[in-house]
Amino acid sequence: MNAQNKHTIHRFLDEAGDTTFFNKGKLKTVSIGNTGVSNCFILGMVKFNTDLNQLRTQVIDLQKRVESDSYFNSIRSINKKKAKGAFYFHATDDIPEVRKILFEFIKGIDCSFEAVVGRKILSLYEKKHNQKGNEFYADLLSHLLKNKFFAQDKLVLNVAQRQNSTENQNLQLALNRALSGFVKDNPKKPVTKQVVFNVQNHKTEPLLNIADYFCWAVQRVFEKGEDRYYDFLKEKIELVVDVYDANKSVGNRNYYTIKNPLTEKNKLSPPSF
Repeated sequence: MNAQNKHTIHRFLDEAGDTTFFNKGKLKTVSIGNTGVSNCFILGMVKFNTDLNQLRTQVIDLQKRVESDSYFNSIRSINKKKAKGAFYFHATDDIPEVRKILFEFIKGIDCSFEAVVGRKILSLYEKKHNQKGNEFYADLLSHLLKNKFFAQDKLVLNVAQRQNSTENQNLQLALNRALSGFVKDNPKKPVTKQVVFNVQNHKTEPLLNIADYFCWAVQRVFEKGEDRYYDFLKEKIELVVDVYDANKSVGNRNYYTIKNPLTEKNKLSPPSF
């Protein structure tokens, strides 16, 4: 993959949470809020304002540092990844000492992050997303991309692989929705000549580790009311949009920025039916 230059713009996308609404089995019961099932699904995007290849090398060096540190010899999550090839950062799996290493690294690099949050609303899932997780994913992705079409030679979206949600057809669906919205809002603006999806995983693209940590920090606010990780990175989190929060959509009060930050009050409760 080429480093970022004036002709190619790279963005790195990952997610947090799940798109699960129902329990498995013949009896279709709502599972939102149950153990292991999130109250929302989050998609986030990182922009790096530095040499990408140099940054990859730095993240790989950190991975190797964790992998070879005798302090972590008995940590199962680390050894499991080592047994499959190599350690990589993943906030959900990582122990606090490991998280601190990458969080401090992120704090020191030149980057910015934005995210869209899709709270799980059953009526929307049934009517708008046709009870399909990939359509839920595509709708959120279209919101994340809707202002990314200002003219440049090429936009490369490096996306963390997620089962059928990141299949070409579904990604194209999201892209078409986003582009349609952009053209509608900016009828006289030229649009980017080329948008390319580059589906990766955290082993092959270490910069996705950083996207994962940003998403996890935002997720902790909405799922746990825990804002310490978000606050630590807040200066780099330009925007978080709680897309389906109808109560705050008037006046864009569901848009959270450095001046209007997330707090523990943004914690979601499981919906009642």
